[in-house]
Amino acid sequence: MIAKLERTLNPPEHPDGGLAVVTDPAALMDRLGAAFTEDPAITPSREQFPLRVTRSFLDRISPGLPHDPLLLQILPQAAEFDPRAPGLLDPLDEAGRRTSPRLIRKYHGRALLLASAECSIHCRYCFRKHFPIRDAIREDPDCEQALADLCADTSIREVILSGGDPLTLSDRRLATLAARLASLTHIATLRIHTREPVVRPARIQKDLIEALLEFPRRRVLVIHANHPNELVPAVGRGLDRFREAGFHLLNQSVLLAHVNDEVEVLAELSETLFSDGVLPYYLHLLDPVQGSAHFAVPDERARTLHTELRARLPGYLVPRLVREIPGAHSKTPLVSGSE
Repeated sequence: MIAKLERTLNPPEHPDGGLAVVTDPAALMDRLGAAFTEDPAITPSREQFPLRVTRSFLDRISPGLPHDPLLLQILPQAAEFDPRAPGLLDPLDEAGRRTSPRLIRKYHGRALLLASAECSIHCRYCFRKHFPIRDAIREDPDCEQALADLCADTSIREVILSGGDPLTLSDRRLATLAARLASLTHIATLRIHTREPVVRPARIQKDLIEALLEFPRRRVLVIHANHPNELVPAVGRGLDRFREAGFHLLNQSVLLAHVNDEVEVLAELSETLFSDGVLPYYLHLLDPVQGSAHFAVPDERARTLHTELRARLPGYLVPRLVREIPGAHSKTPLVSGSE
């Protein structure tokens, strides 16, 4: 019988006494000025997927540059609300692959746990922007059902914490969750998918690391950076803390039109990641979520970019170019040799 998690596991609390984020369009306009030469479609976004960006990330955006690659990732645009644009509410059919409200099973030996409904930044291309994560958490507020499923299936060797962003949980809640997962001895690896070290590097402190060390076996941290401008020195310092604590560090990117769809940008991203001790892992084709079609890069262009990248970099710095297809047994490579 699994001990009950603290009821306070959700909703998340802000461990640093308050999250420094911008959600007000006027504050964004004050900071960026001339970047707002066109209507950014802020009004409909407030109800459907609100503007949200950390001040740390905002400080890396060039004022007055409407096509700044970091700005494009967080700025609501009218194209998101074009009813003629293709897109799905649940592009990976995750709702149909839940074994309990918060646990998603897509691949053999692995399970994804929706640890939090919150993110410090709302990426406009997010494939879960329409997913009812808050409803899932309300259905299983203590994670008891998810942990019971994990306990019952000893074929699960790896648990992936996702969300939302799991590192928006407090250190105490993360420690509780890590310890409960550690009690399931068949789970050999804890993998954490997070954007926090990139968008809010001040979050990465000793107490956070110690909380995650409650899981004593293999620990993998998968960050999400799409452009080298995201990787300021403070990000590298936070990643150093994870590496020194024995975490394996990987990065996932999404190939995004007008953001990183140039070989020079992708090469610099891989090299900067490596200088921060992170290996490029996946370069994802955009998941066809409703409201993101304007970010799509055609397959043939993606293949060409990947070929050019392989000609520039050593193999260990070239991420696998993949697409996720619902029902497939793994990510699907687009280029031979990307398996």
